[in-house]
Amino acid sequence: MYKSIQRIRYPPFEHKHINPNEIELIEIILESETSPPPSFKIGNEESWIVEWRKMTDDDNFDSIFSKISFETPPFLLRTRNGWYIDPDPLHKQARKMITPAVLILIISFLLRALVPSLENFEYLEGFIEIIWSSFRIGPLNYPAFLLIGFPIFISPIVLRIIANLRDFSRQKKYYLNPLESPQFEIRIDEKAVTLLNFEIDENIKINRAKLQVGMPVPERRSVLEALKKTENEQTAPGMSTELPARRITTSEEHGTGVGETTPMILSNRRVLMLEPMRVMASGEWVDYNPQNIELPSLKEIWPGSIYSSLIAIHWEIILEGIRNDGVKMKWVSPIKVAHTHHKIHIENLPVKSGRIELSDD
Repeated sequence: MYKSIQRIRYPPFEHKHINPNEIELIEIILESETSPPPSFKIGNEESWIVEWRKMTDDDNFDSIFSKISFETPPFLLRTRNGWYIDPDPLHKQARKMITPAVLILIISFLLRALVPSLENFEYLEGFIEIIWSSFRIGPLNYPAFLLIGFPIFISPIVLRIIANLRDFSRQKKYYLNPLESPQFEIRIDEKAVTLLNFEIDENIKINRAKLQVGMPVPERRSVLEALKKTENEQTAPGMSTELPARRITTSEEHGTGVGETTPMILSNRRVLMLEPMRVMASGEWVDYNPQNIELPSLKEIWPGSIYSSLIAIHWEIILEGIRNDGVKMKWVSPIKVAHTHHKIHIENLPVKSGRIELSDD
């Protein structure tokens, strides 16, 4: 039996609104029948952090058992392998409009409430008249300012509905005429990943490609075990309660996704929206060449492919293209990258939004 130390403070779904120091750091002794990878540490003690190292005599943590594998697990082959459609750009625009829309509505109510105290100011007479004026619709009078502010307030909702309908339409079109999987050779070395001899479906034009590495969401069962919690207790920060419905996305599968992780999808087929990994680093985009594409390594050296219940390092190739009908799509293909023989330390954990429409920011 092999023993090693895992320390992890994984970012929750809405990590921008949470102080990392308020999230409990998980520190456990991992027992496994497979030898652990070379030691690595990504992040720092004051922020999000992931560390996997050898055990020392000073370590005195609780133990959990987990399988260690160097092969891509089934749940990632289901959710991060194949063709995916980019969400409609209106999703991103709608999200940007939420804050100003709410502020406009609040200001409208505030001005309406302050009108009586502003009547003594003569130079505000015209302004007060506009604020105090109202429109009769049916048996009720409605403030003019509210009739201006409310449509702005609901505009993000309207845009999201339009975007979801357009997403539904594009997904249905894809199911009626799915693309063939691209065929190509992969050669991996320490300096680059080379893609050779492409055979691409004639209904799509590939524009560019890149190399990507990230960390999937830790398994819910292991997180609760490491924190000594049960399903009947209050969940850890950033975790949802156990979901009884059929799971669709990766984070929902483990119950660690809180909020809306994806635009609306057709649930009766394979999911066509690629959920981002919240910890993710990408290489540079490289223009497509049907004979040879050399994807350079990332700026910082990452660990190779490794999968355990709490910490997993997942590598993949992204091909980006446009279908003949103008729909922007991505092909995602997991790859197996070998480990280096020295300790790895990256100062900051690269954290991304859990929302698909914001994952490229």
